[in-house]
Amino acid sequence: MSPQLDEPRTEPHAAPAVAVAAHETASAASSTTPPFAEPVEPVDSGEFAEPPGTPAVEGPHLDKPAEGTPFGEVGPLDARAMSKSLFERLASLDEGTHSHSYVRNTLVELNLALVKFAASRFRSRSEPMEDIVQVGTIGLIKAIDRFEPDRGVEFPTFAMPTIVGEIKRFFRDTSWSVRVPRRLQELRLDLAKAGDELAQQLDRAPTVAELAERLDITREEVVEGMTASNAYTASSLDAQPEEDDSEGALADRIGYEDHGLEGIEYIESLKPLIAELPQRDRHILSLRFVANMTQSEIGEELGISQMHVSRLLSRTLTKLRKGLLVEE
Repeated sequence: MSPQLDEPRTEPHAAPAVAVAAHETASAASSTTPPFAEPVEPVDSGEFAEPPGTPAVEGPHLDKPAEGTPFGEVGPLDARAMSKSLFERLASLDEGTHSHSYVRNTLVELNLALVKFAASRFRSRSEPMEDIVQVGTIGLIKAIDRFEPDRGVEFPTFAMPTIVGEIKRFFRDTSWSVRVPRRLQELRLDLAKAGDELAQQLDRAPTVAELAERLDITREEVVEGMTASNAYTASSLDAQPEEDDSEGALADRIGYEDHGLEGIEYIESLKPLIAELPQRDRHILSLRFVANMTQSEIGEELGISQMHVSRLLSRTLTKLRKGLLVEE
């Protein structure tokens, strides 16, 4: 039974505004080659059993490890030699065949130490190490498929940039709390690097102008990048405060939603329009939307019919609505 690699986890506003506006108006008138010495998790089978028909390669220690030896116990030199032999064998097999899949999977298992070495550089990240290893394994598989032994480059040297790049791409695409453009993601990294360098030179935190001069960008771009950095991590509303913090959770410190703010723009826009109306029209608006009187009650108050009140209100509201829609 050939060793199998686990698959990666994939893982309408006018009327209320008129009421308030009428009321207010009326009242107012590094990349290095790692060793293979880091241990690798042994495979389930523990043996290097080849499928029938797999071509053999002569020579000691090049075909398979000693019987019962797990891949994690293969020495660095043997691992390099076996990988070289397996790549030569892989080149002679037709893609899609059982033998090709077996040799390819064996190369993946044999070089998992590269993935673990690359993943260890990101152990300080909040993502589980298991997920990082899974993503790095995808990079390893891509490196195996692209590797050409005839170019004379050692496989670890070729594979490490691909593995690390796959892991970095994973963090870039999935670890941001709020999705931001790639340009701002890269700008965040440049700002962090330039900030550290300037802090060492100046012995203080650099200013926006100094960062802009260092990166040859505008101050607005620096501020935009700093703002984008806040989207990388998010704090839970239910997170408990620290021991020396007398305030409660973040959710308890957030103010309530003021629904009156929704119509503030209409109120401010309606004030000058209402002020230009005739006195009788302003009075009708005040009775209708401030005093909450019905059209019949307004008619009795002014000594006119309810139908007349309805026509006056309709004409006034239409005029106000058109005034709001006029472009400056």
